[in-house]
Amino acid sequence: MKLLEISRDELLIPLQAVTGIVEKRHTLPILSNVLIERENNKVHLIATDLEIQITTTRETKTSTTEKQSLTVSAKKLQDILRALPEATTTTLNLQVNKLQVKAGKSRFNLQTMPFEGFPRMAISGALITKISLTQKKLQDLLTLVQFAMAQQDIRYYLNGLLIVIEENKIKVIATDGHRLSFAQETLNQQYEKIEVILPRKAILELSKQLTASEEPIDIEIYPKQVKFIYSNSELITKVIEGKFPDYNRVIPLNYDKKIKLKREDLLHSLQRAAILSNEKFRGVRWLITENTLAISCNNNEQEDSQEEIEVNYTDELLDMGFNITYLLDFLNNVHEEILECTFGSSSSSMLITIPGKEDFRYVVMPMKI
Repeated sequence: MKLLEISRDELLIPLQAVTGIVEKRHTLPILSNVLIERENNKVHLIATDLEIQITTTRETKTSTTEKQSLTVSAKKLQDILRALPEATTTTLNLQVNKLQVKAGKSRFNLQTMPFEGFPRMAISGALITKISLTQKKLQDLLTLVQFAMAQQDIRYYLNGLLIVIEENKIKVIATDGHRLSFAQETLNQQYEKIEVILPRKAILELSKQLTASEEPIDIEIYPKQVKFIYSNSELITKVIEGKFPDYNRVIPLNYDKKIKLKREDLLHSLQRAAILSNEKFRGVRWLITENTLAISCNNNEQEDSQEEIEVNYTDELLDMGFNITYLLDFLNNVHEEILECTFGSSSSSMLITIPGKEDFRYVVMPMKI
């Protein structure tokens, strides 16, 4: 029975959009599969890891009155489609416990699993709030903060990103306990305050899915889930339960020592200095004297590197240490030309901002060098 006849690219692109969350090895074998549903003139592709679910929908040129569903290995189907020439017409045929993929003179027969066993995520609870903004705005917000999320921290609430909707603002905050990144955007109406923590995997996957376009994305918040609706797709994710740190206490308000730097100058100096940094501790020393920022690193082999950048500074001497990886992460994700670094003392954190952009803050805690 013919399930679908479609261009290779028209099937591969939505398939790639869902397979990013598919686990290669899982205790539930069916979670390695993608659910394919054909109904009327639409085909739905669905993948889940039980924490996140992504659905993409594409229209087909032909229609069917009978609903057809199956699950098949997401990776194998993706590898087959990738290996076929572009623009190849691809036919999917349903057979007994198998899916046949035909393209030109190529034939592939893949094992299927009953679609009834596919654990689809359902929305539970009533809608709390719904907001809408452009994909570009949300993508920009996530880019500014996602690098600061923790990885496999025992404080599970740090392994994700906090979204705060308050009045006419959406705020996104990420921290791993050593650095914190904050960004916000203005919404087109007022909302009651709500906070949700989303898992790291969901944020990284959503960032890949979004485009730098003015197309809208709707965000629906439920008691234990959040749904993102965009283009021809939707992503549902569970929320992380827990109390996120009070970010307002971390962001300093009264620092009075400032230097302005060109992002590229600082990035290149840190990249060069990092070559001889300690691979385990990744420390970098900042010595700020009159009109000079001296950057230095050293390692266990008694090797060291030194860089100097001219700055406009006439305040007291500052001698500080930071994790160089935290600085490079920031500089590789923020692409503004000029940055402003502010300090309280040699033992305080550093606050990095973008001149003229009040909606962004990046805080890096000091370390002993």
